[in-house]
Amino acid sequence: MANPIPNLFRVPELKEKILFTLGILLIYRFGAHITVPGVNVVILREQFGALSGGILGIYDMFVGGGLSRATILALGIMPYISASIMFQLLAAVFPAIEKMQKEGEDGRQKLTQWTRYVTVVLSIIQGFSYAAFLNSTGAVRDPGLLFNLTTTVTLTVGAIFVMWLGEQITERGIGNGMSLLIFFSIIEGFPAAVARTWESFIAGQITILALVMLVLILVGITAAVVAMTMGARKIPVQIPRKVVGRGRIREGQKSFVPLRVNSAGVMPIIFAQSFIVIPGTMAQLFPSEPGGILDGIADAFQLGPLYYVTYGLLIVFFTYFYTAIIFNPVDLAENLKKQGAFIPGVKPGARTAEYIDRVLTRVTLPGSVYLALVALVPFWIFSIFNIQTFFFGGTGLLIVVGVGLDTVQQAEQPLLLRHYDGFMKKGRVKMRGRSRYV
Repeated sequence: MANPIPNLFRVPELKEKILFTLGILLIYRFGAHITVPGVNVVILREQFGALSGGILGIYDMFVGGGLSRATILALGIMPYISASIMFQLLAAVFPAIEKMQKEGEDGRQKLTQWTRYVTVVLSIIQGFSYAAFLNSTGAVRDPGLLFNLTTTVTLTVGAIFVMWLGEQITERGIGNGMSLLIFFSIIEGFPAAVARTWESFIAGQITILALVMLVLILVGITAAVVAMTMGARKIPVQIPRKVVGRGRIREGQKSFVPLRVNSAGVMPIIFAQSFIVIPGTMAQLFPSEPGGILDGIADAFQLGPLYYVTYGLLIVFFTYFYTAIIFNPVDLAENLKKQGAFIPGVKPGARTAEYIDRVLTRVTLPGSVYLALVALVPFWIFSIFNIQTFFFGGTGLLIVVGVGLDTVQQAEQPLLLRHYDGFMKKGRVKMRGRSRYV
C-alpha cells in the first residue's frame, strides 16, 4: 500500500492547512521561550523546583514550561479555556446565554466576543498573581510595583496573542487550535522527562521494576485511549421504501447511528484540569502564614486524596456536560424524521429523541468513569514506585493521544474524499462494530 504521508500534500487545501498550522505552532513555541524582562531564570528554576510536584507543575506542563521559565506566553491558552468554561456553565443557568448559542452565526460571534473580554480580565488577574509570585521567589532583579505592572501587561498581551493563534488554527488550519496548542506544549517536555528518567535509572534512583511499570503505563494508556475513542454504540436505523421518478422504487436500507463511548474527546480532561488548578494555584501564588486559610487550601489541592476525588468527579461532570453541548438528541431525531428514517420499535419524533438520550446517557457513564481512571491511575503508580522525574502522567498522555487521533481523523477526511490512502487504514484502527476501516 502506498505511503499516506505524501498524499497529504497532493490535496492543495489540505497542504495549505497543514503548512499554516505548522507555521502558527512554530510561532507559538518560539514565543514560549522569550523570558519576561527583569527575571533571573536560574534562580526561578531553583525556587520553582520545590513546587513542581503540585498544581503549579501540572499547570506548567500545560503551558510548555512557561511558568518555570517566566516566558511572555506563560499563561498559555488556559485563561481562554477558563472563560469558555464559564460561559458554557452560565448557559445552563441563564436562558439569555443559551438563546444566544442557538441564534446561529450572529449569536456565536457575540458569545465569542464576550469570551474574549472575559479572557482579558482573567489574564490580568492571573498575570498580576504570577508577577507577585515572581517577586516572592527572589528571582526578580528590580522588584516592585513597576515590575508587577509591566509583567502583568506583558503576560496579558501574551495570553491574548495565544488566544488569537488558537482561533487562527481552528478557522484556517487543521484540528482544534486550543487543543493543538496544549498538545505541543505537553510534548515539548517529553524528551527532557525521558532523559531525566534514564539518568535516574542509571544512578540507581529508579529500579528496573519502576522503569518497566512506567513503560507499561505509557503503552496501556495509549491503547486505552485509542479503544475508548474508537468505541461506539450503534443504534440501528431503518430507511423505508420510497417511490422515486416514474414508478421506480428505492428499496429500504438499513443503517445505524454511532454513539461514541467518549463523544466529548479530551475536552473534559482539559476543562477539569483548568478548573481544579485555580484554588491551588492562587494559594501557592499568595502564600500565607502556616495554618492559615490559603495555606490549608494549598495543602488540600496538592496531589492527594482530595485532589484525586475532585479531579475524577470533575472529569465525569464535564464529560456529560460537554457531550450535552455538542450532541443534541432532539436535532438528530428531527433529522431522521425529515429523511423518513426511524429506529425499529421506536416512534419518530419525541420518543426517538428520548430513546437516543437514554442510550447516550448510559454509554457516556462508563466512558466518563473510564476516562477518569485512565487520568488518575498513573498518579497512583508513580507515587507507589516513587517516580518523580517523569511528570507526563495520564492527563498529559490522554490529551496527546486524543488530540493526535482527532487531528489525524480530520486530515484523513479530505484524503478519503479524493480516494487517497488514509492513516487509519494503515494503522488498522477500526471503529468497534464496523465492518470497514474508518
